[in-house]
Amino acid sequence: MTDKDEVVTREDAIKQVETAVTRIALIHLGYAKTLVEELGEEKGKELIIKSMMEYGKLVGIQTAKGGQDLPHYGLHDKYLYDDHEFIDTRKCPVPRDKNFDFNRYRVYGCMLSKIFRELGEEELGRLYCYVDSAKSMAVDPSRKLIHTACEPLGDDCCRFDVIPTTETERENFKNKNLDWKAVDPILDKA
Repeated sequence: MTDKDEVVTREDAIKQVETAVTRIALIHLGYAKTLVEELGEEKGKELIIKSMMEYGKLVGIQTAKGGQDLPHYGLHDKYLYDDHEFIDTRKCPVPRDKNFDFNRYRVYGCMLSKIFRELGEEELGRLYCYVDSAKSMAVDPSRKLIHTACEPLGDDCCRFDVIPTTETERENFKNKNLDWKAVDPILDKA
């Protein structure tokens, strides 16, 4: 058997995704801590949020071109849509199209959040979560994905909603105006 023919188990594949996600969490914290140390807390956090806006735009553009949004498994321990539990997002009972109801969707065991908590860096770690609103607005500026619960803020899972954006939010996003951070109220309040 050649390397091309080798089949890995789902367990091993999940472990590899978890390793990569751990590195993503660490690089986020590495940059975030450096920005805060070098520029002070206020200016550092401003640049972190602007960076997450740009990152979310890049992810949204890639997704709109047909790229896969997130790994199908390994980023979170489990997902629930209503009472249907699954670990592979391809097993969700409702396809992720315009009819997908994010109010009925819950995500448990976020690997990023686990790393942020292990290192006592929930405050800087939660800023990563702005990627969700930025990504959604990059794909469709008239709508935003927001958190109604967020693991890095101490909730037991992440919950979401998709709601219309305001003209001000769209302008702030387009111009990378820091007032955009109010786009996700629970992240902004933290």
